[in-house]
Amino acid sequence: MLAARAAQRKARARSVGAMPCLAVVLAIISPRLALVVMAIFSDVLSRAFDSVLLPLLGFFVLPWTTLAYAVMWDVGTHDVTGFEWFIVGVAFLLDIGAVGGTARGRR
Repeated sequence: MLAARAAQRKARARSVGAMPCLAVVLAIISPRLALVVMAIFSDVLSRAFDSVLLPLLGFFVLPWTTLAYAVMWDVGTHDVTGFEWFIVGVAFLLDIGAVGGTARGRR
């Protein structure tokens, strides 16, 4: 009986453990799609941001930054501090680089 329960817990832990990998792959493919999925299936965005306006604006202007801030807020102490700001800064540079890269390609 105990062995069966232990096997069930391991199987459940493996299936739940695969979900963050799916979320990361989804975010790499499209940060906007990841934001939509995060808004539909979790409450991380509503907990990380005080209003709907900031994530909505971030969806259109800075999707990587919005996603990074929400994830860093949720992973830690529900406050972005220290090294977490570095991750948000890297995401900001990715957003700026994406905009600048498309402008350079049009010349």
